[in-house]
Amino acid sequence: MFRGAVRLCAGRGRLGRGLSTRSGGSTPDWAGKVPEIKKKIQSVLPGGSWNPLYDTSHLPPEHADVVIVGGGVLGLSVAYWLKKLEKQRGAIKVLVVERDHTYSRASTGLSVGGIRQQFSLPENIQLSLFSVDFLRNINDYLAVVDDPPLDLQFNPSGYLLLASEKGAAIMENNVKVQRQEGAKVCLMSPEQLQNKFPWINTDGVALASYGLEGEGWFDPWCLLQGLRRKVESMGVLFCHGEVTRFVSSSSHVETMSGEEVTLKRIHEVHVKMDHSLEYQPVECAIVINAAGAWSGQIAELAGIGKGPPGTLQGTKLPVEPRKRYVYLWHCPQGPGLETPFVSDISGAYFRREGLGSNYLGGCSPTEEEEPDPGNLDVDHDFFQDKVWPPLAQRVPAFQSLKVRSAWAGYYDYNTFDQNGVVGPHPLVVNMYFATGFSGHGLQQAPAVGRAVAEMMLEGQFQTINLSPFLFSRFYLGEKVQEHNII
Repeated sequence: MFRGAVRLCAGRGRLGRGLSTRSGGSTPDWAGKVPEIKKKIQSVLPGGSWNPLYDTSHLPPEHADVVIVGGGVLGLSVAYWLKKLEKQRGAIKVLVVERDHTYSRASTGLSVGGIRQQFSLPENIQLSLFSVDFLRNINDYLAVVDDPPLDLQFNPSGYLLLASEKGAAIMENNVKVQRQEGAKVCLMSPEQLQNKFPWINTDGVALASYGLEGEGWFDPWCLLQGLRRKVESMGVLFCHGEVTRFVSSSSHVETMSGEEVTLKRIHEVHVKMDHSLEYQPVECAIVINAAGAWSGQIAELAGIGKGPPGTLQGTKLPVEPRKRYVYLWHCPQGPGLETPFVSDISGAYFRREGLGSNYLGGCSPTEEEEPDPGNLDVDHDFFQDKVWPPLAQRVPAFQSLKVRSAWAGYYDYNTFDQNGVVGPHPLVVNMYFATGFSGHGLQQAPAVGRAVAEMMLEGQFQTINLSPFLFSRFYLGEKVQEHNII
């Protein structure tokens, strides 16, 4: 076949000089004519005050170099790094399209805000190491003149992962990889665990791994707002609307093996305006698919996966929305201020929330238990049946907890291997991905945005090699399995 050809996307053309899709001119005396035109219009309209005939301020521009579909932290991070790394200020015109301008359904604001280096894949560890440095020095990156500094309320209490006898060997190997990549993680026996955290019942625990540095949780909403404020100050444009269509051209090429494939290039993005039937076509050079849980639908709009099964053209982006519940409970006798983010053997997890004996937690359902993602309704029985029993067994004080509130959010779940999709599509040559992180996109967003910008501007990953996360692995069947999904 043409496996070599599939990988050529990683080194192809860069986004560089002359990005603009159309150049514009100006009329030198136009400004002088505006008052005259206003007077003429006023003379034929009732009333004396000037009002434009049609307000177009809500519409996106007719042209942009880069259109980013999705204004969550991943999309905003890509926008930030494109502007940060551009060779000349204002060289790249970036438009972010977000359909949920309140972010009420966005994964970012509904997240529990954790960050850790305790992954099994080196790439994920490297991504999180960079991101925690970004978060610690957030105002070095995202400060805006005359605006107050950001306070992410970063709580560096670490992650505590528990393993049974069956999972102990995997945990040991994971920690070895984490240390090789520079993460500060230690292993703890049940006795050490009991001594450090007396509130834990160690029954069934054979080994634990504990993050000593650079792990904890932060305020996701603050990061989202800080990124948005910064990129707006850098000249990034925003539009509240929904991408409904791509206009593209096609060309046919033959691979070295003699197989013919169709390459597509998107020229125009149609944006349907919020609460309106109107749409605006936007000419562009590059499209970034950062639509989170809905990125699979955006890929389909671009024709991705609409080919014969078993072919590259027929390979879909395997990202879909998965609903996850987060519960907040109160427990006056619960673990104290030194409590880390705890991930139990059962899959249940919890962390402290503030100083008032409140806790956030939940548990990912099994494949058979997956709830309907069509709404964000909360199943309170899921807490009673699946979350509370293992947590009350692990932390006896939780037997007397009281649930105070709950909400649901979406994972952009990669059904293939639960890892991110980063970089260009091999056939739709100007669509790039930043999606599919299956629950750890928020914490890795600063590094992922930089990686996508590097690929676009330089034609290759430069700081962290994310080649294993390219789209082509879905066609080639090359899973990059992450064992530490929470």
